[in-house]
Amino acid sequence: QAKEYRTNHILMTMGSDFHYENAHLWFKNLDKLIAYTNARQANGSRVHALYSTPSCYLRELHRANLTWPLKTDDFFPYSDGPHQFWTGYFSSRPAFKGYERLSSGFLQICSQLEALAGPSVQDGPYGSGDSSVLREAVAVAQHHDAVSGTERQHVANDYARQLAKGWDSCQVLVANALSLLGGTKDPLVFCNALNISVCPFSETTAHFSVILYNPLAWGVTWPVRLPVSGTSYAVSDPQGQAVASQVSPDPPRLRGGAGGAPGELLFQAWAPPLGFSTFEVKQLSPGDPWELPKWPSGDPEPQIQNEYLRVLFDPTTGHLCEIQNLVKGFSLPVFQSFYWYNASAGDPLNPQASGAYIFRPNTSTPFPVAKRVATRLLKSALVQELHQNFSAWCSQVLRLRPGQPYLELEWTVGPIPVSDGLGKEIISRFETPLRTAGRFYTDSNGRQVLERRRDYRPTWNLSQSEPVAGNYYPVNTRIFIKDQKVQLTVLTDRSQGGSSILDGSLELMVHRRLLNDDNRGVGEPLDEPGDDGRGLVVRGRHLVLLDTVAAAADQHRPRAQEMVTPPYVVLAPGPGPQLRQGGVSPLTPCPQFSGLCRALPPSLQLLTVEPRGAGSLLLRLEHLFERGESLNGSQPVTVDL
Repeated sequence: QAKEYRTNHILMTMGSDFHYENAHLWFKNLDKLIAYTNARQANGSRVHALYSTPSCYLRELHRANLTWPLKTDDFFPYSDGPHQFWTGYFSSRPAFKGYERLSSGFLQICSQLEALAGPSVQDGPYGSGDSSVLREAVAVAQHHDAVSGTERQHVANDYARQLAKGWDSCQVLVANALSLLGGTKDPLVFCNALNISVCPFSETTAHFSVILYNPLAWGVTWPVRLPVSGTSYAVSDPQGQAVASQVSPDPPRLRGGAGGAPGELLFQAWAPPLGFSTFEVKQLSPGDPWELPKWPSGDPEPQIQNEYLRVLFDPTTGHLCEIQNLVKGFSLPVFQSFYWYNASAGDPLNPQASGAYIFRPNTSTPFPVAKRVATRLLKSALVQELHQNFSAWCSQVLRLRPGQPYLELEWTVGPIPVSDGLGKEIISRFETPLRTAGRFYTDSNGRQVLERRRDYRPTWNLSQSEPVAGNYYPVNTRIFIKDQKVQLTVLTDRSQGGSSILDGSLELMVHRRLLNDDNRGVGEPLDEPGDDGRGLVVRGRHLVLLDTVAAAADQHRPRAQEMVTPPYVVLAPGPGPQLRQGGVSPLTPCPQFSGLCRALPPSLQLLTVEPRGAGSLLLRLEHLFERGESLNGSQPVTVDL
């Protein structure tokens, strides 16, 4: 190794995947190796071995006073041979990846409320709560064979079980904190299955309150969707003013067989920075018969719109075909659909199969799930939606709400059919006429954005063996394409693999179900059974933003943060925390609370506020913007604590 190193300090790493299991054995043998190596110095050896750490090693390199080359690219995508790209795990086990992201956000809420309400929340009216259970479960889920999806099924089940235990413990703590800050002893209800429109409490209760907690350092407006049995409700805000609401029929495809509510109550709630607001909900009428929405007459082609965007669909095929930015006065043809790559089972050229780690499609051209989709349109004052049904196992709702400068795509995929003996890797692909010259952009863990170039690596000459898999990159929060003027950004709600295989296009892998092991140590195919054993159904969201290149970051930075740490809904019977007359004392029930005296500047993110030992808090602030990506956002900020 000495020939390849610029100083006489040589790094020898110890341990290895599957190997480092017995610390005593390792250190006993390393002690011997170090002793015997150093003993040879008596015979003229110039090698001295010692235990060290990365910081000690770097300190010696620093002392050598050399100039080092600067590496600004990363090591993705990795392959350990031709046709063997480790880009499948960017998308493997999408439900667990989604649960991990949700859990990370809920841990933030748990830590914040523990800090804001004080140590008494660990033992309050709802029992003893503890944030460390979820903190440890989220930490363990970061293991390179956990959130990556490269573990066996029973191990993935156990990671999810550990997270669920953490949620239970944190929910007690959150209830204690809300009780203390809101001055209420009412029972609080957590609805953990809202992603499949199931919440027994809201479905059976005629009078309840909705507490919306906001973990962000700026005020938010947030859509609340709750499964209900009635057909009309009165909703009032913390000041007792009426809030517009509606009950819309719940798409049957999304129910997953559980629960029995015929509709969803929808209203826009809001909450102050690092705080909560309480909204009261009262049922006005028992269930009336449903009237399903029809295509609004007089529309030459189906479309949805709000004050920011107009979204057009192909009247023949039902696909998305154009997005118009109404504020800036430009439009972009955007076609979106779902496709599947046929997973390779190995071939005479190379035995490598697609698996939990490896993505290897049979051909570079994916198969469309459907050439025409069944559609249904819903338009009201609170939401405009187009429901697309691609197949029995693939559907999507495209949604615009007033006040939201982005298009929401809520996709539901699974169980992926494999009775034909073909493993399938499902993508959502967007196609535009943008001239992108092989370039697209993905984030590094929600922060730095890196330019990616198709079939190219910045620091070595690439010999490409996989035109699709060899161009897939991890997308943790966002991927975008742009030309000189226009940028199309897609935000994700979990880590996914993504790429731009054709100029002007971008794609994200949303689900995969495979029938072969890829021979990297898992020892079983990635074939998730789901709840009923017939295959996993996954639901997620993509937010699509269309803006000028100059203004794009001002939108995608805060929006992505809202996806990572979203506001959280807690329910309570009756009116919930309400203001009583006679001043605000610690015991006065309060419908609204903020942990900040004022919101942080828009370019700052409150990364952490959590208790650290007796009487001390850990506070971390983070700048949301990179240098040069926003005229106003990319400026240094000073804040008075």
